[in-house]
Amino acid sequence: MIAEATNIFPIYKVEHDCILSRQGDITVAYELTLPEIFTLSERDYTAYHSTFVKAIKVLQNHTVLHKQDWHTQASYKADYEGKDGFLARSSEKFFNERPYLAHSCYLFLTKKPNGRKPATSAYNNLLRRTIVPAQTVDENLFQHFLDSAGQFERILTDSGFIRPRRLRNDELAGTSVKAGIMERYCFLLTENEQSIVRDINLQNGLKIGDRYCQLYTLADTENLPALCGSRINYEKYSTDRTKFSIGFASPLGQLLNCNHIYNQYILIEDPQKTIKALESKKLRLQSLSMYSRENALAMEAVNGFLNEAIGEQRLPIKAHFNVLVWSDKPEDAELRNQVSSALAQMDCTAKQETDGMAQIWYAGMPGAGADFPINDTFDSFAEQAACFFNLETNYKDSISPFGIRLGDRISGRPVHVDISDEPWKQGWITNRAKFILGPSGSGKS
Repeated sequence: MIAEATNIFPIYKVEHDCILSRQGDITVAYELTLPEIFTLSERDYTAYHSTFVKAIKVLQNHTVLHKQDWHTQASYKADYEGKDGFLARSSEKFFNERPYLAHSCYLFLTKKPNGRKPATSAYNNLLRRTIVPAQTVDENLFQHFLDSAGQFERILTDSGFIRPRRLRNDELAGTSVKAGIMERYCFLLTENEQSIVRDINLQNGLKIGDRYCQLYTLADTENLPALCGSRINYEKYSTDRTKFSIGFASPLGQLLNCNHIYNQYILIEDPQKTIKALESKKLRLQSLSMYSRENALAMEAVNGFLNEAIGEQRLPIKAHFNVLVWSDKPEDAELRNQVSSALAQMDCTAKQETDGMAQIWYAGMPGAGADFPINDTFDSFAEQAACFFNLETNYKDSISPFGIRLGDRISGRPVHVDISDEPWKQGWITNRAKFILGPSGSGKS
């Protein structure tokens, strides 16, 4: 069984800090540090969204961008070291084991060989071996891909919103004591969980060990909202006069309080071939428009897409988004209600994937994004697709050695915050006012 699993595993090797698939796809991986939730303004979200659009446009043709956000339930671990006082120890004891949602974000850039046959639900490259593509052995082609990935990384870094960090061999493949990102995905391991092998059952849905999975997809334009943007209003903190902004896809991120993975795919093909194929489709629909009103409406939609692509120099891409949730119950109606409610906040319709679940999950493995079934994607532009990216993470402790502890407004987890010196050093404030209270001779002056 181990030999057979090795033969069908889509990943061939990890070397030079890259993932190489059996089809010759080359993948570089990054860990992204995102801004904290509830800290960005409306103007920030607009600039943040533009950053992703600019970065996508520097990628080469036949590149797959796969962004993967992990949200797993964890608990706060008290730290009693150095806390000798009664109040300090009591505070740690009070917050010990308080649950919260831990978040980690990864981004994978996969370069497909030119001429590689796209995967569909009927045809999959995962189980087929081919001759080694040229880009795998051509040093110049490999270097060109790394250059475009470097430009992508630089644009994200220069924006000031994101801090990307390139993942190395041990972080991708893992070591004898710590699981890599691929092992974590296959066995649904949390970041600090001990490495363990779980059975994967694909007969009735997807079951990994004792965890029953559900998959919800956004793969059809009929299930997407009529309008999308870089931000939406968070009604709980908004008033009639002031609008409190969160990211457009935040309901599928930190605000979805359950174990889940949010996958975001953007497939960049040859724009000229895409436009040519749509022109042919428009002509076919035009010839059939007299027989059906649906064909006439479809023809107008395709024609409008082409006019926008050519007139405004938009980059046509294919996109897909899905949410993988899991629990220890075979039929967890509460999970289904949570995901449906989160998608409804974005004016999206939830579609629970059943028949194609195994292949979509398999292609979500780090480094296997090129094998995503093309029939489960929809045509869009980079500007609209980037709206569905998760843009925020949870609150982080300040690196300053002193400060006060504040409660995370979502989970109540204590967060160490410096509200004096760090904001001034970061340029968030330009002046400070301090109130010093002490008895005579304590050194106030």
